[in-house]
Amino acid sequence: MNFSRSSGILLHPTSLPGPYGIGELGPQAYRWIDWLSEAGCALWQVLPLGPTGYGDSPYQCFSSFAGNPYLISVHRLLEDGLLVEDDLSGMPAFSPQAVDFGAIYHWKPALLNRAFDRFQARGGALSAAFQEFQHAQAHWLPDFALFMALKEAHGGAPWNEWGPTLRQRDPKALALARKAHARAIERQAFRQFLFFRQWADVRAYANRKGVQIIGDIPIFVAYDSADVWAHPELFYLDDEGRPTVVAGVPPDYFSATGQLWGNPLYRWEVHAQSGYAWWLERVRAVLGLVDIIRLDHFRGFYDYWEIPAGAQTAIQGRWVPGPREQFFDALVAALGEDLPIIAEDLGDLTPGVLELRDRYHLPGMKILVFAFYDDPANPFLPHNHTPNCVVYTGTHDNDTARGWYERVDERERDFARRYLARDGHDIAWDLIRAAWGSPGVFALAPMQDLLSLGNEARMNYPGRPSGNWAWRVDESAFTPALQARLSEVNFLYNRHRGWQQWKAQQAQA
Repeated sequence: MNFSRSSGILLHPTSLPGPYGIGELGPQAYRWIDWLSEAGCALWQVLPLGPTGYGDSPYQCFSSFAGNPYLISVHRLLEDGLLVEDDLSGMPAFSPQAVDFGAIYHWKPALLNRAFDRFQARGGALSAAFQEFQHAQAHWLPDFALFMALKEAHGGAPWNEWGPTLRQRDPKALALARKAHARAIERQAFRQFLFFRQWADVRAYANRKGVQIIGDIPIFVAYDSADVWAHPELFYLDDEGRPTVVAGVPPDYFSATGQLWGNPLYRWEVHAQSGYAWWLERVRAVLGLVDIIRLDHFRGFYDYWEIPAGAQTAIQGRWVPGPREQFFDALVAALGEDLPIIAEDLGDLTPGVLELRDRYHLPGMKILVFAFYDDPANPFLPHNHTPNCVVYTGTHDNDTARGWYERVDERERDFARRYLARDGHDIAWDLIRAAWGSPGVFALAPMQDLLSLGNEARMNYPGRPSGNWAWRVDESAFTPALQARLSEVNFLYNRHRGWQQWKAQQAQA
């Protein structure tokens, strides 16, 4: 992709401030975009936007096409007359510092149900927009809405615990289910309508402000998802619908026993027979929400770690060839040669993975908290970067910059101080300056590093089943002083340019 030198911040919408227990697509999202744009940043990176399931992880969603209804703005629903102030009575006393997912999962669906009831009673212009949305999303929405309605009817149980006719999608059983759960199905579709409507407004506003949104596509999907339930032929499942092999990675930086993700693996030969139709629909769907895609676990498209189902750790696995050039040739044929994709190329990479990335001119990722192992040849050090890369202080899977510095041994800290020519007292901003000064086309930092926060603000511990994804930023953090500091490094390292070009275009319009 022919990107312009620019910068941005990684902040998932759930981490935005606001009074309703979780970040939403309401006034705080618009104020955040204003703040980011006025600091000279042209990029806002988010995590996957789907409906979260087990462990609250955006990388384990009930659908790779649907949106997360917990992001729907209560403020917008009040503005639209779908809620009234009395509907908010009994709202829990939410913390502004962290998402209480348990409380949110009990409170917000009931609120969205009230909005749906009011919509049905009122009708009007919104009804036509809802019908138009359902028609436009007909390739995934009916299966997803039925899937969620059936989960609700089964007390949230995963689809492999439903009755055999529903598990196996017997046409008669599905027809009866659509009739029996018609209202619940429409309610689920309406939630998606609200999410897509509100997110489209947020994205359009960001683009008007010169900010592009970087989204995220996890390579694998959750087993308990509408994707696997509706398309079992695309995955390695047995006759009962259980995975025969699952995804993960071998022992690495994060874990001595590897990471056992447990996602079902693709039957890539079946995808190839359809010209990768399901994957092309998935990529197009995400590009309908964001401007640039971070393709998670890029290595898995070259070869992936296959673990027998039932294994206790990821050690018992093997490398299996992925779809490689065939898949990316299909993407190019569908989207054009200038793919708006960043390759998440972290981990122990083989020459073949790098050749695949470079063949399609995809920028890879450089993580500065991986850079300081007392080796000037370390590819993560800024002097070893190339322009076609995206530089991060850290990602959602890493400790914060300050947390990293406080945790590692003195040898690593000493090398960092020597390399950066700093004393380490402001290490997060030392890394920000190094990232912004890199030749890499994009420089990004998590919001936690902008605020110099420690380990208490970490977003995710890979392999930990709970307690992740909850961090939120306080609205008081978006100060003029912090904005001016960010604006200064954008100016000093010539990362204002993409934003300045946008300003010039606006002036000419």
